[in-house]
Amino acid sequence: MERYLKEIEVSGLILVIIGIVCSMVWGTAFGMWPCAIGLLCWLLVFLYKAFHWKEYERENKQNIVIILIAIVFLFIQMLIKR
Repeated sequence: MERYLKEIEVSGLILVIIGIVCSMVWGTAFGMWPCAIGLLCWLLVFLYKAFHWKEYERENKQNIVIILIAIVFLFIQMLIKR
């Protein structure tokens, strides 16, 4: 599994980008599936690294910061749309 972590992570990111573009072009229902699969791939890598904290401590801290920033941006976007 360790050998394929980067490939799974990059594949998940590419699928999320494809899903976002597809939802912009063809609608939300079509773009939801690649985005969901990409997020599941990223979650798989995130959980593996979380269970092996000592080995991936630096990457885990970066992922936590990225997730917190994304949550803040989503929260701000929710407040602006009201």
